[in-house]
Amino acid sequence: MTHRAGFVAIAGRPNVGKSTLLNALVGTKVAIVTPKPQTTRNRVAGIRTLPQAQAVFLDTPGLHAARSPINKRMVEVARQTLAEADAILFVVDATVGLGPGDRELATELAAGPRPVIVVANKIDRVAKPKLLPLMASLAAVLPGRDIVPLSARSGDGVARLLEIAVPLLPEGPALYPDDEFTPETQRFLVQELVREQVFLAMHEEIPYGTAVVVEHWEEKPEKELVVIDATILVERDTHKGMIVGGGGSRLKDIGTRARHEIEALLDRRVFLELFVRVEPNWSRSGQRLSELGLR
Repeated sequence: MTHRAGFVAIAGRPNVGKSTLLNALVGTKVAIVTPKPQTTRNRVAGIRTLPQAQAVFLDTPGLHAARSPINKRMVEVARQTLAEADAILFVVDATVGLGPGDRELATELAAGPRPVIVVANKIDRVAKPKLLPLMASLAAVLPGRDIVPLSARSGDGVARLLEIAVPLLPEGPALYPDDEFTPETQRFLVQELVREQVFLAMHEEIPYGTAVVVEHWEEKPEKELVVIDATILVERDTHKGMIVGGGGSRLKDIGTRARHEIEALLDRRVFLELFVRVEPNWSRSGQRLSELGLR
């Protein structure tokens, strides 16, 4: 029987549920998820291995009209991923409908060379009669493509999406070992899990001026323990104070929540120590963005 393997990019506007969909397709948490748009900054890969196929799904930053250097870099990452993928999942938020930005991206994808599957996400939050106009609009902007209504959060429709996506992959052997669920490094995943908790704890513009760097990682096998020191970068002194909180309370809470997530990832006990450092304009430095992995 033919074996298929390849890359599937997950594309769409910010906050349509791309990261949640990646996790649902892979079957475990790979990408961080928060209610805030533009949480995803990097291309994040998740691997789903099936008996006769291996699909590598690529979560991408939301496509938007970028102005700041970091947002421009995020859009570049997304567009480069679309150019390299074997197939594309175009994700639309069913609760919002097809907006101008969605239509613009749909037109671009319709003219492109790669096969596209249209995904209407968050159907668990929409009455079924209201889905019909959206489905018609999607069929009009991307004629001839499969349209899959689903809920990445509940998993409803995800198996059907897999069935449609796999035949679009090229024939070939598996790209990764069967037991891997992501090619991302543990250090990268840990940085993302800490950043996720910063996003969930903070409000307004502060999360977008933060980044996380793992400074120290020490394995202690005799204690089944990993010791991790990580630094949260901020651009302003005021932001540092807000993240630290009174008596260090907010930073402690962020660390506790992140540690639980990291222990689940590593399947070991973790000693996590967080620091906050002011680094003005880090998000406007091309060199710093490269160092932080915005590739």
